[in-house]
Amino acid sequence: MSSDRPGGPADDVPGDDRGDRASRGGDTPATHESTGRSGRRGKIAKKGSLLRELPVLLLIAFVLAVVVKTFFVQAFFIPSGSMEQTLHGCPGCTGDRVLVNKVPYWFGEPEPGDIVVFKGPDTWTPEVSVAEPGNWFSGALLWLGRTVGVAPPSEDDFVKRVIAVEGQTVECCDAEGRVMVDGEPLDEPYIFENNPMESRAFGKVTVPEGRLWVMGDHRSASSDSRVHVGDKYSGTIGVDDVIGKASVIVWPINRFGTLDSPDIQGTDAAGAVPAELTSSRVTASAVAPWAIGLAGAVPVAAWRRRRRSAGD
Repeated sequence: MSSDRPGGPADDVPGDDRGDRASRGGDTPATHESTGRSGRRGKIAKKGSLLRELPVLLLIAFVLAVVVKTFFVQAFFIPSGSMEQTLHGCPGCTGDRVLVNKVPYWFGEPEPGDIVVFKGPDTWTPEVSVAEPGNWFSGALLWLGRTVGVAPPSEDDFVKRVIAVEGQTVECCDAEGRVMVDGEPLDEPYIFENNPMESRAFGKVTVPEGRLWVMGDHRSASSDSRVHVGDKYSGTIGVDDVIGKASVIVWPINRFGTLDSPDIQGTDAAGAVPAELTSSRVTASAVAPWAIGLAGAVPVAAWRRRRRSAGD
Protein backbone atom coordinates (compact mmCIF):
# COMPACT_ATOMS: atom_id res chain seq x y z
CA MET A 1 0.00 0.00 0.00
CA SER A 2 1.40 3.39 -0.93
CA SER A 3 1.47 6.26 1.46
CA ASP A 4 -0.74 9.28 0.91
CA ARG A 5 2.04 11.59 2.22
CA PRO A 6 4.39 13.07 -0.33
CA GLY A 7 7.92 11.82 -0.07
CA GLY A 8 7.14 8.32 1.12
CA PRO A 9 7.04 6.77 4.55
CA ALA A 10 10.77 6.79 5.07
CA ASP A 11 10.86 10.57 4.96
CA ASP A 12 8.95 11.07 8.15
CA VAL A 13 8.97 8.33 10.72
CA PRO A 14 7.52 9.28 14.10
CA GLY A 15 10.22 9.38 16.77
CA ASP A 16 13.02 9.19 14.22
CA ASP A 17 14.96 12.48 14.15
CA ARG A 18 18.01 11.26 12.29
CA GLY A 19 17.15 13.36 9.32
CA ASP A 20 16.66 16.42 11.50
CA ARG A 21 20.05 15.90 13.18
CA ALA A 22 21.75 15.53 9.83
CA SER A 23 20.09 18.64 8.46
CA ARG A 24 21.01 20.60 11.61
CA GLY A 25 24.59 19.37 11.60
CA GLY A 26 23.99 17.72 14.96
CA ASP A 27 26.58 15.96 17.10
CA THR A 28 27.52 12.42 16.34
CA PRO A 29 30.01 10.14 18.09
CA ALA A 30 32.46 10.77 15.26
CA THR A 31 32.04 14.51 15.67
CA HIS A 32 32.70 14.32 19.43
CA GLU A 33 35.84 12.26 18.86
CA SER A 34 37.10 14.69 16.23
CA THR A 35 36.45 17.67 18.51
CA GLY A 36 38.26 15.97 21.39
CA ARG A 37 41.32 15.25 19.26
CA SER A 38 41.35 18.87 18.01
CA GLY A 39 41.16 20.19 21.58
CA ARG A 40 44.03 17.97 22.71
CA ARG A 41 46.14 19.00 19.72
CA GLY A 42 45.42 22.65 20.50
CA LYS A 43 46.50 22.24 24.12
CA ILE A 44 49.69 20.44 23.09
CA ALA A 45 50.44 23.14 20.52
CA LYS A 46 49.96 25.92 23.09
CA LYS A 47 52.17 24.09 25.59
CA GLY A 48 54.87 23.63 22.96
CA SER A 49 54.60 27.28 21.98
CA LEU A 50 55.04 28.36 25.61
CA LEU A 51 58.10 26.15 26.03
CA ARG A 52 59.64 27.62 22.88
CA GLU A 53 58.94 31.16 24.12
CA LEU A 54 60.26 30.58 27.64
CA PRO A 55 63.97 31.11 26.82
CA VAL A 56 63.10 34.33 25.00
CA LEU A 57 61.04 35.56 27.95
CA LEU A 58 63.86 34.73 30.36
CA LEU A 59 66.33 36.60 28.16
CA ILE A 60 64.03 39.63 28.04
CA ALA A 61 63.62 39.52 31.83
CA PHE A 62 67.41 39.37 32.26
CA VAL A 63 67.98 42.31 29.92
CA LEU A 64 65.29 44.36 31.69
CA ALA A 65 66.86 43.55 35.06
CA VAL A 66 70.25 44.75 33.83
CA VAL A 67 68.75 47.94 32.39
CA VAL A 68 66.78 48.74 35.56
CA LYS A 69 69.79 48.01 37.80
CA THR A 70 72.12 50.08 35.64
CA PHE A 71 70.00 53.15 35.05
CA PHE A 72 67.02 53.37 37.40
CA VAL A 73 66.72 51.52 40.71
CA GLN A 74 68.96 49.08 42.55
CA ALA A 75 68.35 47.19 45.78
CA PHE A 76 71.07 47.15 48.43
CA PHE A 77 71.64 45.09 51.54
CA ILE A 78 73.12 47.12 54.42
CA PRO A 79 75.61 44.96 56.38
CA SER A 80 77.47 47.80 58.13
CA GLY A 81 76.34 49.60 61.30
CA SER A 82 77.87 52.93 60.24
CA MET A 83 74.43 54.41 59.47
CA GLU A 84 72.66 53.30 62.64
CA GLN A 85 69.93 53.96 63.48
CA THR A 86 68.80 55.47 60.22
CA LEU A 87 69.76 52.21 58.48
CA HIS A 88 70.11 48.91 60.34
CA GLY A 89 73.26 46.91 59.89
CA CYS A 90 74.25 46.27 63.48
CA PRO A 91 75.39 42.85 64.79
CA GLY A 92 72.39 40.80 65.86
CA CYS A 93 69.80 42.89 64.03
CA THR A 94 68.13 42.32 60.67
CA GLY A 95 70.08 44.24 58.02
CA ASP A 96 68.00 46.71 56.04
CA ARG A 97 67.30 46.30 52.35
CA VAL A 98 67.02 49.67 50.66
CA LEU A 99 66.11 50.85 47.19
CA VAL A 100 68.68 53.19 45.67
CA ASN A 101 67.17 55.62 43.18
CA LYS A 102 69.50 56.69 40.37
CA VAL A 103 67.08 59.01 38.59
CA PRO A 104 67.48 62.12 40.81
CA TYR A 105 71.14 62.45 39.86
CA TRP A 106 70.28 62.49 36.16
CA PHE A 107 69.14 66.04 36.73
CA GLY A 108 71.52 67.22 39.44
CA GLU A 109 74.20 66.21 41.90
CA PRO A 110 74.03 64.92 45.47
CA GLU A 111 73.18 67.58 48.03
CA PRO A 112 73.97 67.95 51.75
CA GLY A 113 71.69 65.65 53.73
CA ASP A 114 71.33 63.00 51.00
CA ILE A 115 72.07 59.38 51.90
CA VAL A 116 74.13 57.98 49.03
CA VAL A 117 75.56 54.62 48.04
CA PHE A 118 78.93 54.92 46.29
CA LYS A 119 82.05 53.13 45.18
CA GLY A 120 84.72 53.97 47.71
CA PRO A 121 88.10 55.38 46.61
CA ASP A 122 91.02 52.97 46.36
CA THR A 123 92.39 54.48 49.58
CA TRP A 124 89.34 53.43 51.65
CA THR A 125 89.41 50.25 53.71
CA PRO A 126 86.27 48.07 53.30
CA GLU A 127 83.86 48.15 56.24
CA VAL A 128 82.70 44.58 55.57
CA SER A 129 84.41 41.46 54.28
CA VAL A 130 82.73 39.66 51.38
CA ALA A 131 83.96 36.37 49.93
CA GLU A 132 83.87 36.70 46.14
CA PRO A 133 82.72 33.63 44.14
CA GLY A 134 85.21 31.32 42.49
CA ASN A 135 83.17 30.30 39.44
CA TRP A 136 80.72 31.85 36.99
CA PHE A 137 77.64 30.13 38.41
CA SER A 138 78.26 31.36 41.95
CA GLY A 139 79.07 34.76 40.49
CA ALA A 140 75.75 34.83 38.65
CA LEU A 141 73.88 33.91 41.84
CA LEU A 142 75.72 36.62 43.77
CA TRP A 143 74.92 39.18 41.05
CA LEU A 144 71.25 38.18 41.20
CA GLY A 145 71.24 38.40 44.98
CA ARG A 146 72.78 41.86 44.89
CA THR A 147 70.28 42.95 42.24
CA VAL A 148 67.32 42.13 44.49
CA GLY A 149 69.10 43.23 47.65
CA VAL A 150 69.43 39.91 49.50
CA ALA A 151 73.20 39.45 49.17
CA PRO A 152 75.95 41.57 50.73
CA PRO A 153 77.24 44.34 48.45
CA SER A 154 80.74 44.49 47.05
CA GLU A 155 83.47 45.36 49.56
CA ASP A 156 84.01 48.73 47.92
CA ASP A 157 80.34 49.75 48.17
CA PHE A 158 79.61 52.22 50.96
CA VAL A 159 76.57 54.10 52.24
CA LYS A 160 77.01 57.49 53.96
CA ARG A 161 75.36 60.88 54.25
CA VAL A 162 76.55 63.87 52.23
CA ILE A 163 77.81 66.61 54.55
CA ALA A 164 79.50 69.08 52.18
CA VAL A 165 79.84 69.51 48.41
CA GLU A 166 82.47 70.99 46.11
CA GLY A 167 83.77 74.42 47.11
CA GLN A 168 82.55 74.16 50.69
CA THR A 169 84.86 74.05 53.71
CA VAL A 170 84.11 71.51 56.42
CA GLU A 171 85.66 71.27 59.88
CA CYS A 172 84.96 70.21 63.44
CA CYS A 173 84.01 71.48 65.86
CA ASP A 174 82.24 74.49 67.37
CA ALA A 175 81.90 74.99 71.13
CA GLU A 176 79.00 72.51 71.19
CA GLY A 177 80.92 69.84 69.28
CA ARG A 178 79.01 70.30 66.02
CA VAL A 179 80.44 69.87 62.52
CA MET A 180 80.68 73.18 60.65
CA VAL A 181 80.41 73.93 56.93
CA ASP A 182 81.59 77.36 55.76
CA GLY A 183 81.76 78.42 59.39
CA GLU A 184 78.15 77.50 60.21
CA PRO A 185 77.19 74.56 62.48
CA LEU A 186 75.09 71.81 60.98
CA ASP A 187 71.71 70.67 62.26
CA GLU A 188 72.10 66.87 62.45
CA PRO A 189 69.22 65.26 64.39
CA TYR A 190 70.04 61.82 62.96
CA ILE A 191 73.42 61.40 64.74
CA PHE A 192 73.63 58.22 66.84
CA GLU A 193 76.37 57.68 69.44
CA ASN A 194 78.71 60.50 68.54
CA ASN A 195 82.40 60.41 69.40
CA PRO A 196 83.49 61.96 72.70
CA MET A 197 84.08 65.71 72.40
CA GLU A 198 87.85 65.33 72.71
CA SER A 199 88.07 62.98 69.71
CA ARG A 200 85.70 64.71 67.26
CA ALA A 201 88.02 67.40 65.95
CA PHE A 202 89.42 67.51 62.42
CA GLY A 203 90.92 70.44 60.56
CA LYS A 204 89.47 72.48 57.72
CA VAL A 205 89.02 70.72 54.40
CA THR A 206 87.83 72.50 51.28
CA VAL A 207 86.01 69.97 49.12
CA PRO A 208 87.59 69.80 45.63
CA GLU A 209 85.55 70.16 42.45
CA GLY A 210 83.49 67.11 41.58
CA ARG A 211 83.84 65.58 45.05
CA LEU A 212 81.85 65.17 48.28
CA TRP A 213 82.56 65.01 52.01
CA VAL A 214 80.52 62.17 53.56
CA MET A 215 79.98 60.90 57.10
CA GLY A 216 78.01 58.10 58.75
CA ASP A 217 75.09 58.76 61.10
CA HIS A 218 76.66 56.43 63.69
CA ARG A 219 79.63 58.71 64.20
CA SER A 220 81.53 56.50 66.63
CA ALA A 221 81.35 53.47 64.29
CA SER A 222 81.78 55.00 60.84
CA SER A 223 84.93 54.84 58.74
CA ASP A 224 84.16 57.88 56.60
CA SER A 225 85.80 61.05 55.24
CA ARG A 226 87.18 61.95 58.67
CA VAL A 227 89.18 58.71 58.88
CA HIS A 228 90.63 59.15 55.38
CA VAL A 229 91.32 62.88 55.56
CA GLY A 230 95.04 62.24 55.11
CA ASP A 231 94.73 60.45 51.75
CA LYS A 232 95.31 61.98 48.32
CA TYR A 233 91.63 62.93 48.07
CA SER A 234 91.54 64.66 51.49
CA GLY A 235 88.93 62.10 52.55
CA THR A 236 86.45 63.06 49.84
CA ILE A 237 84.68 60.81 47.33
CA GLY A 238 83.95 61.46 43.65
CA VAL A 239 80.50 62.54 42.49
CA ASP A 240 81.00 60.17 39.54
CA ASP A 241 81.40 57.28 42.00
CA VAL A 242 77.93 57.80 43.49
CA ILE A 243 75.63 54.91 42.53
CA GLY A 244 72.42 56.56 43.66
CA LYS A 245 70.33 58.01 46.46
CA ALA A 246 69.00 55.68 49.17
CA SER A 247 65.27 56.41 49.08
CA VAL A 248 63.21 53.59 50.61
CA ILE A 249 63.68 50.88 53.24
CA VAL A 250 61.85 47.84 51.85
CA TRP A 251 62.89 45.18 54.39
CA PRO A 252 62.22 44.30 57.14
CA ILE A 253 58.54 45.20 56.79
CA ASN A 254 58.34 46.76 60.24
CA ARG A 255 60.90 49.37 59.11
CA PHE A 256 59.36 50.02 55.70
CA GLY A 257 59.43 53.72 54.86
CA THR A 258 61.05 56.51 52.92
CA LEU A 259 64.41 58.08 53.75
CA ASP A 260 64.40 61.85 53.88
CA SER A 261 67.12 64.38 53.12
CA PRO A 262 67.03 66.97 55.91
CA ASP A 263 68.17 70.51 55.24
CA ILE A 264 71.25 70.20 57.44
CA GLN A 265 72.84 73.45 56.20
CA GLY A 266 69.69 75.59 56.42
CA THR A 267 69.82 76.44 52.73
CA ASP A 268 66.05 76.29 52.30
CA ALA A 269 65.52 79.00 54.88
CA ALA A 270 68.31 81.08 53.35
CA GLY A 271 66.83 80.70 49.88
CA ALA A 272 70.09 79.41 48.46
CA VAL A 273 68.30 77.44 45.72
CA PRO A 274 65.73 79.30 43.56
CA ALA A 275 62.27 77.81 44.00
CA GLU A 276 61.71 77.39 40.28
CA LEU A 277 64.91 75.31 39.95
CA THR A 278 64.02 73.13 42.91
CA SER A 279 60.49 72.50 41.69
CA SER A 280 61.63 71.70 38.15
CA ARG A 281 64.25 69.26 39.43
CA VAL A 282 61.73 67.51 41.71
CA THR A 283 59.15 67.36 38.95
CA ALA A 284 61.59 65.88 36.45
CA SER A 285 62.92 63.25 38.85
CA ALA A 286 59.41 62.30 39.93
CA VAL A 287 57.92 62.08 36.43
CA ALA A 288 60.81 60.31 34.70
CA PRO A 289 60.35 56.85 36.32
CA TRP A 290 56.62 56.88 35.49
CA ALA A 291 57.24 57.94 31.91
CA ILE A 292 59.90 55.26 31.47
CA GLY A 293 57.67 52.64 33.05
CA LEU A 294 54.80 53.58 30.74
CA ALA A 295 57.07 53.41 27.71
CA GLY A 296 58.12 49.91 28.73
CA ALA A 297 54.58 48.78 29.54
CA VAL A 298 53.05 49.76 26.17
CA PRO A 299 54.90 47.18 24.01
CA VAL A 300 54.29 44.47 26.64
CA ALA A 301 50.57 45.22 26.68
CA ALA A 302 50.45 45.19 22.87
CA TRP A 303 52.25 41.84 22.76
CA ARG A 304 49.81 40.31 25.25
CA ARG A 305 46.87 41.65 23.27
CA ARG A 306 48.19 40.08 20.06
CA ARG A 307 48.58 36.74 21.85
CA ARG A 308 45.02 36.85 23.10
CA SER A 309 43.73 37.74 19.65
CA ALA A 310 45.70 34.89 18.07
CA GLY A 311 44.32 32.48 20.66
CA ASP A 312 40.76 33.53 19.87
